[in-house]
Amino acid sequence: MAQSIQPPVPSHGKGQREAILAEAAALFARHGYHGTAMSDLAEACGLSKATLYHHYRDKSEVLTHIADGHVSRLVELCESVEGDPAVAPDERLAVLVERFLAEYSEAQNSHRVLTEDVRFLPPPDRKRILDKERRVVQSFANAVATLRPDLAKKKLTKPLAMLLFGMVNWMFTWLRPTGPLTHASVTPLVLNLFFDGVRNMPAPAPVPAPRLVRVQRPAPAAPKRATRARTA
Repeated sequence: MAQSIQPPVPSHGKGQREAILAEAAALFARHGYHGTAMSDLAEACGLSKATLYHHYRDKSEVLTHIADGHVSRLVELCESVEGDPAVAPDERLAVLVERFLAEYSEAQNSHRVLTEDVRFLPPPDRKRILDKERRVVQSFANAVATLRPDLAKKKLTKPLAMLLFGMVNWMFTWLRPTGPLTHASVTPLVLNLFFDGVRNMPAPAPVPAPRLVRVQRPAPAAPKRATRARTA
């Protein structure tokens, strides 16, 4: 039996659709996408399957709405920081990290679904969501470039942004809601670790171009002539 772990689902309207998605994200995060059936979702929501299918065509559409909704909010966060005149350019990366971790703390189920289950979507939906994720990564890469323009010339800002996401995107695997640490208490640790590393990292020396070595191939052997047997 699928037990609800979210607030009660409203009886109708837009609030009902959003509550279904919140319940689905919690079930997907707990049992996995393939481990959750639409019947489980209907039961957890306290709805009939007919009502559930009235809102969402199938489980794939539910997953699409969860992932797309979460990544769209992350894009909006990037755009709000980039367009905020109160945020100095050299402070942009720190503000992005702080706001992202705050968002992650409020949307842990949706974030886990986005991180783990997008691969199960049909290619067109997966591509749309991945394009938005690339927009987010580029925003962080641009902020890194503001701090270290020399690294931008070496085309290292995007790899550094990916390393940062590797640090924060998987916090849900070890940061427990009942543990001594929270997203808010971990935020300064992330900032100190990453910023100290970026500020003190020497620009890598240029990699020398590989030296071409001409290989001398042996000349082909002359073909042997066929000899006729001599007759007396």
